[in-house]
Amino acid sequence: MNRRKNGTPLVHTRPARIALAALVLAATGALTATFVSGGGKGTADAATSLDQFVSIENVPPNVQNPRPAAGASTGRFTVDCGTNGNGKFSPDNPVAQPGIRNGAEHVHDFVGNLAITAHSSDADLDASGTTCRNGDKSSYFWPVVRIDKTVRSGRQVQQALAQTQPMVVCPSVGKRLRAVPTEARGTVDRLLAELDRQQAAANQRMTASRGRIDAAFNREVIDSLRARRAAMIKQISTTITTAGGNQPGLVSLVDCDVSYDDMHARMPGSAHRASVRAAQAANPRIQCPAVRDRLPGVPDRALAEVNRNLDDLDRQISEADERLITSRGQGGPAFVDNAILGPLRAKRVAALDRIATAIGRQAPRPQGLEALAGCTLDQAPSSPAAPSSAPTTAAALPDPQGPNLELPGNTGGIVRPAQVLIEYRGNPVSTVVPMPKFLRALTGDAKPTSRGPANARATWTCSGFTDRLSDKYPICPTGSRVQRVHDFPGCWDGRNVDSDNHRNHVAFADKVTGACPQGFRAIPQLRITVAYDIARDVQVKGQYALDSFPEENHNPFSDHNDFVNVNSAQTMQRIATCINKGRNCS
Repeated sequence: MNRRKNGTPLVHTRPARIALAALVLAATGALTATFVSGGGKGTADAATSLDQFVSIENVPPNVQNPRPAAGASTGRFTVDCGTNGNGKFSPDNPVAQPGIRNGAEHVHDFVGNLAITAHSSDADLDASGTTCRNGDKSSYFWPVVRIDKTVRSGRQVQQALAQTQPMVVCPSVGKRLRAVPTEARGTVDRLLAELDRQQAAANQRMTASRGRIDAAFNREVIDSLRARRAAMIKQISTTITTAGGNQPGLVSLVDCDVSYDDMHARMPGSAHRASVRAAQAANPRIQCPAVRDRLPGVPDRALAEVNRNLDDLDRQISEADERLITSRGQGGPAFVDNAILGPLRAKRVAALDRIATAIGRQAPRPQGLEALAGCTLDQAPSSPAAPSSAPTTAAALPDPQGPNLELPGNTGGIVRPAQVLIEYRGNPVSTVVPMPKFLRALTGDAKPTSRGPANARATWTCSGFTDRLSDKYPICPTGSRVQRVHDFPGCWDGRNVDSDNHRNHVAFADKVTGACPQGFRAIPQLRITVAYDIARDVQVKGQYALDSFPEENHNPFSDHNDFVNVNSAQTMQRIATCINKGRNCS
């Protein structure tokens, strides 16, 4: 075995772990704004790309906590939401990609809220059950870790990228609208069509990046599109509200992303093909036809009733998804049809009839809504779509399949966390105010390669070594657990529960002083520590890694975590009071 000058083993990762920068360089002859994990400094040094694992004992202590000042809030409130024993896994990301099915392109562990999907409304989340012992209905989720002892050639990744056309993916606004008043329908349809044209134009620009990754260009395209979408979506909301409708802000639907989804289909893997044959064991979910974008303009006197029933339709799906999780293993092969899908269809038929009747009292009754009542169990095997020759068409990503919930490029057995510690902490210079209900927050960046490393954060360590964090996978001493420490922003703008890039409404406190930026207030600062029992030989051989987007190729610096606060106002006030009084509570 090769050794460093200090005598410690030099561990090289297997080819599937090689950071994408070197592959882009080989495939295109040029390296454009691509980050390779190298100490979290944003450098593009391909020389470091072969070493994505590091002995934690070789990482110098680097965690510095500001010393509490007078007026600090020093308490701590912990929540026990389990370790995903229910097996709630999903490739959705309801925070960063709301309304986009399989938006993460990799699988997340979910704890807390049982109903959450990419399509869940706040009302759905509030009505959900939870895995948290104190009744906290918040959702906490992060990418799974897998052990994969097979070797995929790095050349396959290189070739997949060379053939891939990046695509701009945006949330559907039409499918998330509340009832649109009759007088606003024409204007809203025109604005929705303009959103589609904006996305198509952005995709046309992305043809310049076929076969390569250019983070600076991606940011330029997305930032420009975001600004235009924000104006258009605000106009949609204002148009509906001015016409008498009830349309809350749609800021969560503004942001788009650049997807390299097509790389999945172009990277063949025997493990994934084998998993398709066992697809009946995959994590199922309910799939129902969308209704909101199929409705005509709604007369003024029918708006409230139609909205109530649209909300009921959403809640019915969330309840059915939750029942799938809590009833897993019950009954025979017909259990889901008889106990979940059948009753769901009956409820949807009734709600759709009420919608049609409410509209029909004031205008022509909409026809054909009953065809939208039937739902299916979304667990059928589906092979990756054949790569398209069209320059702007990406192959569809299949649902997670098989007993290991595998996706192309994200294969191997999922490692269940040994422990998940969820804690809310104080601020070293001030008291904290309660978080608002339904606050969305994320930490880290799932795409430091294709978006740049500005928002990425080092998260990796080992138990007993929490005074140091690494942006590489740690190799821990015998008896020490692999850990991921996710610190969320601890400052809030005092007004918004989300923002057009899902980041600007919250902020991190100053690293040195602990003070919040001007205009922001300190809130209970969420920290989630996920610990794993991973055999040391697996660590040394570089055989464990994160699920990731294809262009990240399991980059450890792409680690991230997401959160939706669904604590009641009373519970969040109790959390803030505990922290402000310097207590340890649960």
